[in-house]
Parts: sequence; structure tokens; C-alpha cells
Amino acid sequence: MEVKVTGYENEHFDADAKEAQEKRRSARRRLEEAANTPSMALQRQYEKGLDLTGTVSESERPGRGLKVCLIGTYPPRECGIGTFTRDLRHAICQVADDVQAFVIAMTNPPNNYKYPPEVVFEIRQNQLNDYRLAAEYINFSGADIVCVQHEFGIFGGPEGRYILELLKNLNKPVVTTLHTVLSEPLAGFRVSLIRVANASDRLVVLNSRAIPILKDVYGITEEKVSLIHHGVPDVPFVDPNYYKDKFGVEGRLVLLTFGLLSRNKGIEMMLDALPEIVSVHPEVVYIVLGATHPEVKRRDGEEYRLMLKRRVRELGLEDYVIFYDRYVDDDELREFLGACDIYITPYQSREQIVSGTLAYAVGMGKAVVSTPYLYAEELLANGRGKLVPFGDSKALARTINRLIENEAMRHQMRKRAYKFGRQMTWPEVGRAYVELFRQTVGEFQGRTSATLPLVRASLDVPEIKLDHLVRLTDDTGLIQHATYGIPDRRFGYSTDDAGRALVVTLMHHRNFEDPTALRLATTYLSFLQLAQRPDGRFHNFMNYARQFTDEVGSEDTLGRALWGVGMAVALGPTEGMRALAREMFERSLSALDLVHARAISYAICGLHAFLQRYDGAALVRRKLDELANRLASLYEEARADDWRWFGEELTYANAKLPQAMLLAYQATGEERFLQIGLESLDFLLEQTYSGGQFDFIGNQGWYRRGGERATFGQQPIEAGYTAEACATAYEITEKSYYLEMARAAVEWLLGRNRLGVRLYDLVTGACSDGLDPQGASLNQGAESVICCLLGLLAAARLREKKLEIAATAAVSSATPTALGAAIQSAKAESSD
Repeated sequence: MEVKVTGYENEHFDADAKEAQEKRRSARRRLEEAANTPSMALQRQYEKGLDLTGTVSESERPGRGLKVCLIGTYPPRECGIGTFTRDLRHAICQVADDVQAFVIAMTNPPNNYKYPPEVVFEIRQNQLNDYRLAAEYINFSGADIVCVQHEFGIFGGPEGRYILELLKNLNKPVVTTLHTVLSEPLAGFRVSLIRVANASDRLVVLNSRAIPILKDVYGITEEKVSLIHHGVPDVPFVDPNYYKDKFGVEGRLVLLTFGLLSRNKGIEMMLDALPEIVSVHPEVVYIVLGATHPEVKRRDGEEYRLMLKRRVRELGLEDYVIFYDRYVDDDELREFLGACDIYITPYQSREQIVSGTLAYAVGMGKAVVSTPYLYAEELLANGRGKLVPFGDSKALARTINRLIENEAMRHQMRKRAYKFGRQMTWPEVGRAYVELFRQTVGEFQGRTSATLPLVRASLDVPEIKLDHLVRLTDDTGLIQHATYGIPDRRFGYSTDDAGRALVVTLMHHRNFEDPTALRLATTYLSFLQLAQRPDGRFHNFMNYARQFTDEVGSEDTLGRALWGVGMAVALGPTEGMRALAREMFERSLSALDLVHARAISYAICGLHAFLQRYDGAALVRRKLDELANRLASLYEEARADDWRWFGEELTYANAKLPQAMLLAYQATGEERFLQIGLESLDFLLEQTYSGGQFDFIGNQGWYRRGGERATFGQQPIEAGYTAEACATAYEITEKSYYLEMARAAVEWLLGRNRLGVRLYDLVTGACSDGLDPQGASLNQGAESVICCLLGLLAAARLREKKLEIAATAAVSSATPTALGAAIQSAKAESSD
């Protein structure tokens, strides 16, 4: 249910106690509707914005100066964006007495940060519902304006798109600071940034070079963009020798690099330059200051730091390099920079549009040598620093030696940098932001309802929850059945379910980076490994005593398993998972002598997935072509003008067949496969969609050509697979008809069906096994929840694809007006 909140007006609340109590109840109802079932922690955060009567307290009401909501990471989380957010908040509150600012912090479980009081709300990065709830919180908070610190990596979803869920639900003006602007973005990143820009009233960039990039690459008008420099501490111009004794480097010439450690820092380039430097200037010491970036450490451990230390030993530089492996506070950082004679930023990527560390070094009047990334080119222009080519350690050594030997040149460079940095001090930056905020609020309030653009919600996809899948999964595998929602261990496990569950969890992990999904995927792949026979085929059924009860599974079992393993090759997030999946996949290839249409279709899905990672796998491509031709022949043998199908019956998992043909077309470019795929899908939709809703073929008799079709026993597998097939058809044809059909298939699960009952449980993430004459089945087994999740994931993918198509077309036209119109149109079209 869409919740529209208009915010609190400047009025006196003189309601009696009964009315006040009703206000509070109403607020709570809105919260629950927006969040479906928010956690108690988030609900308590929400309540912080309400006094005991459910109204905004006097100090929180608008009209009392400027109240700013900042969204970004925040200390104690170790993140450059977090430091920026904290310093910006402090700056805007210091430069004007009537400015208040609170923070919505992006957090990344399982980390549990002890935030300071100004952090009033936390958004868990990969929990989509948190973004919706945060918008509700802000709308009730009395904030006048929202300032988002945008960096793709701190938000959940592909290319950080979850932040759009928050932005589209706000009724406040938004100023977005862009910390990354890619000049040659992949399509997904370009579309994501375009949508963020479209949802923002103003954009702030920290580098003037970003402005033409936004115009030429993203189609964003210059009038929407303001340049405000990255803030730096306002400190005196000091002699580096003043601080050196504090770090035990008195009498030495200090080279420094600081910041969270990751491979893009390029520190190995400096290490390779150092032998040539110290051979001439043995007084030099190079300090590498900073902890390993937390996300890098979580993913790769200390691999990069250990490599650097090995390199130091190999080069015999132990007396010339000092690693400080910690995250330092502001005071200590200023002291380190104060002790620095020459600051080095050997970054490897030209795309780096801003660097807080470089800004600090320039602002504090340091001599700087850098590679020519975009931010360095601007900040170090006009003699404020020296640039050397990427990866050229010899040029780096020569440049540093010249600076060491020419103290007058070094001092002039420092003075130019310090003078330029005066416009970058936090008080100056704070004043610029406050001025922009006031201007933006004024423009926002000056609009009439007639001039405000109509913004409708995009395709509503309920929160995709894995709770029931977790409930059905133990350390062996996925329990097949659930009686009244309770796992029924009497029926054990199946490879059929494990293969499809592996597909779902890997897709979920790709979209949401949820560690729970990865843990489940690992369990399912492990089960499939145990189930695979030496000949490449699979057992299907295992009892609760972990004993396989069949000799070999059916063709369908082999196809479903191959689909899951192929997706593990394509989407496996670890090298180990991909390597195991590839071994299993290749072992099964020789067993793919399939004759049944659905088995062939599942196998094509797996082969197509494998080719997404290894496009040059000739054997796999030949096998896909062979099976696709076999499926096409089955279609052509049965086809008639009034029956465009692959056999004489419509039974179960029907939509997987036309989808397989469409995937085969994507892999081969064979027009015959495309024609069959679309023709058979259209036929299936004609047979199952009527009266504004889907009425799938029931399992109590199915539908044989020329006979009567069964009405009940409709199953979620049909909805999930139909949504998937329509999503694939839309991605190929870009026809909105398939978008609507995918939407209707998902909404069948949500109550748009002949009985008007919901099968997907929004609270538990479970799904009823079918639609029976008496209503939704009370049983909630594995196949149902898996196929329901497939449908929900397909709908989420479609929503992004719709906007990507519109944005890409508009950017290609190179007219900013057309771009904005296309995005608005896409949002409207996908909302009904």
C-alpha cells in the first residue's frame, strides 16, 4: 500500500488527549503499512521523531531555521564518505546559528556501530525495506531538506540503486553530492546515476571536470549542478619539522601516503621508485598511513598489505618504509600531514574524480606528486603539484628527487597549494552548502501543486524475503515439503529443489549481496555435489537419514540441476564456488542426451548461464545449439494455426519452454528460435490470461488439445516461470505488453487471481502450494517458495530494465530535455 505523507505544517496542535492518541495510532499504522513489519529496532528509531502524543515536538517543527537531514556513512564506520558527512554536518552547523542537522547512517551488517547522538536512524545497506522506512521517517521529521552523499558502493542493489527507493518516497527537496562521476561508465552505472540525478533537485560536484561529464555522458543540464570543493581543515602553514619528533622521524625527509588501503592506491608504484630515491637521498622515509579498507579486508583479508610488505623486503627497504596500520582521528592525521615534506598519491585509475586525502594535502600546503587522475589534474594545476604518468615509477623517482634537491621550488609549490586551499576550508564549504540549501528550499516551496511533476511509484515489488527458505533448509539441504508451513522431514530432500533454489539464492545475492543467500547457495551446491553420480547424472530423492532412495533421477532432474550449476558458474561470488560448479557442469555434458521438452528447456537455461561467463566455450555452445534445435523440432511437429505449442498438452512449468527458446536466441542469434519463443509465449499467455488476470492451467486434469482445461490446482510455479519468460521477452523486444504480463504474473501471487487471495506471505516470505477451490493451500513447500521468489526477482529486474532502456535511449539522443522526459515517462509507465 502506498503511503503518502505531506509533512507537518506550521500550526498549533491543540487537540485533546483522545485526538492526540488517534494521531499516534495513525502514525504507527502508516509506519507498519510502509514497512510491512519493521523490526523493533527500526520502529524505536522511528518513534524518536514523535513525542508522546504522536505529533512533532516544538523544537522539531519547520519554520525554526533550517533543518537538514544528511544521508551517508558516518563514523565510527571507517569510510572516507563517513568522514566527509561528519565534517559537513559540523561545518553547516557552525557557520549559521539557525541550522540543525541530523544524520541517517548507511550501515553494513553484521557490523554494529556505536553511533553518536546526531545519528537518529540507520539503513542496513542491503535491506530494501529500510530505505522505504527511512523516507517515512524523514517525511515526519520536520526536515527542510535532504542532502545525500552519493557513492555507488555504500548503497545496496545493483549499482547502488536501492537509494532510489528512498528518494522516490520523499516529499522533501534533495541535494545530492556526487563523490563518483565516471566518464566511461558501464550502462548500469550510467542509468543509476541518471535516476539519482532525476530524483534530486540539485547536484553538487567536488571537481569542475565532473560538470561537462555530467552534461555529455549523462545528459544532465549544467544549471542543475553546483561546484563546491571538498572541505579541508583550516590549519596554519607550518614547517614540517615541527611534528617529526612525534613520530620518531626527526632529521629525515618524510614522504607520505594516507587513506584506507586498497589496490587502487597504487602504493607498489611508489615502492618501486624508492630504491632510486634512497640511493641519492638516504635521509628519506616513506610512511604509509591507514588501515585496510574494511570492505577489502572482509573480501580479501590483508592480501594487499602483505604483498606490499613482501615487496619492501625484496627491495631491501625495511629502513625506509613505515606502515601505520590504523585508522587515525583528525588531530593525529593533521600531525602526520604536518610532518610530511612531500605527499604522494600514485592512484591507478584516471576516473578518480575526487580524493579526500589529496584535498587535505593541498589544503594544508603540502608539496604533492601524483598520477594524473581527474581530481589531481584539477587540484594540482598551475604549479600546485607535479604529475607523473600512471605506472611510471622511474618518472616518479626523478620528480621526487628534483623536489628534494630544490627546496625553493618545493616551498613555492606548498605556498600555491595552501593559498588555493583557503577556498576549500570547511567553514567556506559549510557556507556554500547552507546557501545552496536555502536556495533549494525556497525554490521547492515556491512551486505550486500544478507545477510539481507527477511522480507515481514504480512497479511495486514486495520485500523479497528468504525467511521461509531458511526455515526449510538445514545443513544437508532443502526439505521438500512443509505441512501448514512447518518443514515436514518425512519427505526428505530433492535435487529438483536444490537446483532451482541455487538459482534463486545466487540471483538474490547478486542483487542484494545478502550473506544469508550466499550461505544457502553454498548448502545447495554442496547437496548437488553429493547427488551427482560419476556419469554426470544426479540422484533426486534423499530421505531424512541422508540416504538416496533412487538409482538415478529423471531427465527433468538433470536439467534442473544443470540450470542451478550453470548459474553458479555465472554468478558464483567466489572462485571456489565457480570452480566446483564448472567441474560438475562439464561432467554432466556427456549425459545431456535429452528427449523431453521441459528437461531440454532447463538444460538450455543452464547452458545459457554458463556462456554468460565463458562465451568462448565451444562445446557448451554446440550442446546448446543441439538442444535448442531439438526443442524447436518438437514445437514444429505439434504446431497448428490454433495450437502453437511443443506437444499435445499444457501441463506444468509451461513458460520455461518458450523462455528456453528466447535464451537460445540470445546465445546464438538464430531468428528461428526467437520466432518460436515469442509465438509459443504469446499462445501460452492467450490461454492463461483473461479478464485482467492470470488463470493458470490447474493440475487437476491439465489441458489437453481439444479437451477441457482444469481450473483448480493452479500452482506458483506457473506464476514464477511466466514472470521470468515475460521478463526475457521484454529484454529482447522492449515491448511493454510483456512488462504488463510479467507484472500480472507476479500479482497473481499477491491476490490478482480468480479467488482474490494472496499466496505470498509478506511477513514470513512463504508461499502457498496452490490455488484450490477452497482458497490458498495451507501447505508451503520448497517448490512454491522457490518459484515465487523467481517471479519477484524477475519483476525487480524488469523494473530496472525498463528505466535503463528509457535512459539509454534518451542519452543516445544527447538532448537533456528528452532525457528527463524519458525518465519521467518510464517511471509513470511502470507504476500502475
